[in-house]
Amino acid sequence: MPAERGVHGPRRDLVVGVGARPGVPAEELTALVRAVFAESALPLAAVGALATVDARAREPGLRAAAALLGVELLAYPPAVLATVSVPHPSGTVLAATGTPSVAEAAALAAAGPGGTLAVPKRTSAPAGGGTARATCAVARRAAPHDSSTQQTVRTHEEMP
Repeated sequence: MPAERGVHGPRRDLVVGVGARPGVPAEELTALVRAVFAESALPLAAVGALATVDARAREPGLRAAAALLGVELLAYPPAVLATVSVPHPSGTVLAATGTPSVAEAAALAAAGPGGTLAVPKRTSAPAGGGTARATCAVARRAAPHDSSTQQTVRTHEEMP
């Protein structure tokens, strides 16, 4: 499915929420995102941002994945993510992060009011097997993203 075009190119109305364990490599994250988009027939060019919990925003793998995908990395405090209704909350994630969802909640929080979950949480499949270290979910913004009217939440402090 081709990306809908806006005035200046493809409309970037999709947001990818990402949950990750410390030390996750960018390659595992980008492979997961690319696989999810290929499986769901969504256009990767329509991604406007990656979003996560603020405790993971400084992870080199997440920052590198955002750079490789050419999008900004948004981060939200666990208290904000905990208020977002999601279809797949997890007690394990709650115990580890302070919110029952990171990937789905971050995607929906970044999508803004009226945003919808386009792809529910998926888990990575690391090359060579092993334990998955990342999850992602995709949300669609209800209205085109205009960064001049929506505050970008990076962390409690601005990331360098």
